[in-house]
Amino acid sequence: SKDPMIELARAFDADARAIRKKFETEVDGPMKQQQELLARARFAVYGDSLYPDATFTLRLSYGAVQGYDDNGARVGPFTTIAGAFARHTGTDPFALPKSWLTAKARLAPDVQFNFVTSNDIIGGNSGSPVVNQRGEVVGLVFDGNIESLGGEYGFDASVNRTVAVRSAALLEAMGKVYGAKRLVDELKGRPSTTRTAASGR
Repeated sequence: SKDPMIELARAFDADARAIRKKFETEVDGPMKQQQELLARARFAVYGDSLYPDATFTLRLSYGAVQGYDDNGARVGPFTTIAGAFARHTGTDPFALPKSWLTAKARLAPDVQFNFVTSNDIIGGNSGSPVVNQRGEVVGLVFDGNIESLGGEYGFDASVNRTVAVRSAALLEAMGKVYGAKRLVDELKGRPSTTRTAASGR
């Protein structure tokens, strides 16, 4: 191929593979071996009172919707759609897409947008459903706060928080920003007569 990007990829490929192999041999491999030894030691001391890594295993995490203190400032458990517009500056990381700005008048400002919980999660949990005590899906996990980065090694219940988006906000955006009203109707279990095509970002 004479495609410049393919030629560039070919030029870098051998060196990139060599660097990757060196990383796997000298960094990633030894680290995984030590993690295994550490895990064996923890299970030897604490037995089955420790729960396993979530990676490639089905795992249920329990928690509560709960804010936290950030350097003396109280962080509430919920944000709202109105709050997203209030923080819009027009530049990253606080720039809302044009589609959202256009739809502002149609959106309910008091709808809860994101929320935080005391669930203990780890990398790979993104996309997990958040289910309340009635078995209702009320959100989707997509991140953890910065204080949760150390959660792989030790969970601090006072500040470690799971970050999720509210189902209500997803439905609000799908219907009023992206024009996916038929999908919203389907998710809500009601018949739809809408035949509009969904818009992009």
